[in-house]
Amino acid sequence: MIKIKGVLPNTRFFFLLAPLLGMGILLPGISAAQVDTVKANQLQEVKITEYKNSRVNLSPTPVQILVGSELRRLNSLSVADAVRYFAGVQLKDYGGAGGLKTINVRSMGSNHTAVFYDGVQLGNAQNGQVDLGKLSLDNLEEIAVYVGQKPELLLPAKGFAAASALYLKTAQPVFSPGKKYGLGISFKTGSFGLINPNISYKQKVSNKIAFVLDAGYLESNGKYKFRYKELAYDTTIIRNNSDVKSARVEATFFGSLADSSNWSLKLYNYNSARGLPGAIVSNRFTFTQRQWDDNSFVQASYQNKKSARYNFLLNTKYAYSFMRYLDPEFKQQNSFLDNRYTETEWYISAAHLYKIAKICELSLATDYSFQKLNANLYDFVYPSRHTGLVALATAINLNRLNLQANVLATLIAEQVKNRNPSTSRQEYTPSLMASWQPFQTKDFRVRSFYKSIFRMPTFNDLYYTFIGNTKLKPEYTSQYDLGFTYGHTSNGKRLAYLSVQADAYYNLVKDKIVAIPGNNLGLWKMFNLDRVQIKGFETNIQTVWDLAAQLKLKASANYTFEKAIDISATAFRYGDQIPYIPVHSGSARFGIDYKNLMFNYSYIYTGERYSQKANIAANYVKPWYTHDLTLGANFVYQQTRFFFNAEINNVFNQYYDVVLNYPMPGRNYRFTLSANF
Repeated sequence: MIKIKGVLPNTRFFFLLAPLLGMGILLPGISAAQVDTVKANQLQEVKITEYKNSRVNLSPTPVQILVGSELRRLNSLSVADAVRYFAGVQLKDYGGAGGLKTINVRSMGSNHTAVFYDGVQLGNAQNGQVDLGKLSLDNLEEIAVYVGQKPELLLPAKGFAAASALYLKTAQPVFSPGKKYGLGISFKTGSFGLINPNISYKQKVSNKIAFVLDAGYLESNGKYKFRYKELAYDTTIIRNNSDVKSARVEATFFGSLADSSNWSLKLYNYNSARGLPGAIVSNRFTFTQRQWDDNSFVQASYQNKKSARYNFLLNTKYAYSFMRYLDPEFKQQNSFLDNRYTETEWYISAAHLYKIAKICELSLATDYSFQKLNANLYDFVYPSRHTGLVALATAINLNRLNLQANVLATLIAEQVKNRNPSTSRQEYTPSLMASWQPFQTKDFRVRSFYKSIFRMPTFNDLYYTFIGNTKLKPEYTSQYDLGFTYGHTSNGKRLAYLSVQADAYYNLVKDKIVAIPGNNLGLWKMFNLDRVQIKGFETNIQTVWDLAAQLKLKASANYTFEKAIDISATAFRYGDQIPYIPVHSGSARFGIDYKNLMFNYSYIYTGERYSQKANIAANYVKPWYTHDLTLGANFVYQQTRFFFNAEINNVFNQYYDVVLNYPMPGRNYRFTLSANF
């Protein structure tokens, strides 16, 4: 028998056999197909509204969705820009097109939010964060944020293994009658030397197979003005070292098999070279640090429906990530700091869904992943991690009551080439969700969920030279939510669509992983210290108004109230709001469609915050807000559909920081012209 070093005896069998689970059921069921499932219907606006209404209303966990038509309305260059409009979401943005951008849902930290691309998670064992600024909107048809988890049973086990999840969905190819190909070209330009062309080609290979090839390039010099104040010193400076050049290529194949089965295959590559704009402190404005990224993955998904009672889902992936960090100012013995990291990941998942009776379903999902990190650092430990996940879930769907429960088993073992690895982990975490229709009308529902989950320390937390702590415990979170949804569609009336979501929630984070300086301020250490208590309320309202035959108005708003406080026994200031979490935040959108014209106004507000754990004047960060305007037009010329979009972002030229001392751009402009042949 093969023996994996460092794995608990009763988990070895899982690491060896999990990839095979379900394959015996899968292989005999694959056969040739004659069903055409590649084509997709062009959805009308009302159909999109009804689709969103059912998903939002029936979900026992809070969900917010932006579909393709709405994404085009937003003043957004990347996924990071779009998620700013979701309630309960904080975006950490270090400025400019090339600055790092990470998502934080309900103040539980970026590492507690999983990001899924076409159903498969984007992983990063090194630091646990996904830079949303790297992810383009050009080929996406939907972005959805789920608090807790996606309320479906046929999911990979990783779908149950995070406190919240961001799902990105690639647009499937749509073909006009009698046409087997399509070509789309777009070009964005604007302030700060922005150049952003994109090309998309789709081909219908047969009635069963189609593919989309999408490629984009982005370049920006990142030179924008910001205001700097220090005592009596007040001036306007140009941001330095915020340039970026990146290229993205992805190909996605869609196909169908027998009995409504379908499959997809995605190949992806992203390359970038960027400057790293530093913190503006002590009158320092010039920086020289650089970063290069090369990220590639290939992933495949297969879903088989062998009968009305049984479904099977298989996902697999290989990912490669390279990152180079250069700091000419950090002098070493014969050179300067030039760190290079290479991470690889292998992943496979098998999920089964069985309908026991008309009202009861049962699912079992097993995942296995192997991640390995190499680097050119002195005394590096070269860590690798085996992760096994088993999720057992059930759902009971009664006339007015839907219940769902699951338990997740997580088994983790690590290996290192030198020193001691982190302790192997074996954890069991449950979740319980409910959605109830208390009245005869289906428009109003009450929902609630409880979820217990944890996140493992990253490789940097555990093994980074001189800093890592192999004795770190995972962060444990408990989430409680109680809310309601109301959604109503009224075809033929002026108020065509109304959706209201409101939720009160309580979260508790234990054994929070923090960095604390040691005797030497250049040498920090990682510890489990904090307990954070999070109490909040969030609401989201969306409306669609049919004012005339060709005049439609869309208005939406969301608001979040949140108290996220440190309740650690060793807290320096017990009860203070944790860093960068505002008590009040919100956004609003207002759009008008008239014939082929489109106008959109967006407003985002983030209240006062503190940059450190102590809520004192020295750490105070001012509130900020932005106003953005968009004007667009669609027109057809010689059977080619054109779209033109003009944006004014930060209309009133407010100078603000999302992260203290990392200034954001002031007023800026962006123009888009696209053509679909």
